[in-house]
Amino acid sequence: MMGSNSYTNSSSSSSSSSSSSSSVNGFYNLLSQGLNELHQSFLSHNFMSIQFLSEVILSLQSFHSQLTILVLKLRLPVGGKWLDEYMDESSRLWDACHVLKSAISAIENYYSSASIISSSFHAPHLSRQVIRAINVCQREILGMEEENKSLMETRIQALSQCMNQNISMESKLNGFSGFRGVLYAMRSVSSLLLMILLSGIAYCWSSTCFHQGGGYDEGNMVFGSEFIVSMAILKQKMAEEIDQIDGQPGIMLFEFQQAKIAMEELKVELERIAGYDDDDEAQSEIQEKVENLKSCLGLLGCGVETFAGQLDDFFDEIVEGRKKLLDMCSHR
Repeated sequence: MMGSNSYTNSSSSSSSSSSSSSSVNGFYNLLSQGLNELHQSFLSHNFMSIQFLSEVILSLQSFHSQLTILVLKLRLPVGGKWLDEYMDESSRLWDACHVLKSAISAIENYYSSASIISSSFHAPHLSRQVIRAINVCQREILGMEEENKSLMETRIQALSQCMNQNISMESKLNGFSGFRGVLYAMRSVSSLLLMILLSGIAYCWSSTCFHQGGGYDEGNMVFGSEFIVSMAILKQKMAEEIDQIDGQPGIMLFEFQQAKIAMEELKVELERIAGYDDDDEAQSEIQEKVENLKSCLGLLGCGVETFAGQLDDFFDEIVEGRKKLLDMCSHR
């Protein structure tokens, strides 16, 4: 009888270990697949467009949701250090997303100011007033980018370090049924995705942070080496695209840049025709520039509203994930 019980316990333990290994491998595969899909999205959309950034934050939310589900499957010990590590990671995501929230609010304020300018031009004699309003709006952009830069300075280094960290078996990646390795993977991937989001929405200095090396020591890593390759490909494409852009550091959001360009073109045209109020051809040019600005602002406004909603959903996801795990521990 004892031999039979021993066999049963051994079989049960082996089955549990196999299930954990399968779940952990499944999460690594999920990361790899999600990153590959983002790479394809990167290739099919304008660089740093709302469409691309929306897919980035949706991927980030999905990865976080799946991480919570994985923890529930692994049935980790109550009160273990794993919970502290999970809470630290979710707090890091929360803090970075608040920077994004602040940056989005600033863009929404810019959109409101710029929309007033584009809708106020209804008579030639108002040209000089519109030029002054554009100058004010352009100064506000500089102030907004400077403020975003300050917000980023305290966080970008930490994000870059997490994204490019070197991890070996000394870090005990198999700890907590493989959860520790998964958490390190999530930290690296989320840091990359947050860096992309912050570069687009808040501020980007250069491609430096995406050029840096680092990552897992594939020779020592038991699980998930495919997602490392997927991360490296996405980082490389980001760096290459930023290097090709001929412009100043700042907010790289495509729709924002298009609106800035449209506003500058309107300003240049208004200054060019100053004093020629009766020139029908000039007025036609002006109206065309005004309509272009309105169109660009419309796309920016809709895009920012969509992204802000997705960001709020992610905040809810983080809160819900923390609650689920705390409830799980309290009910055991």
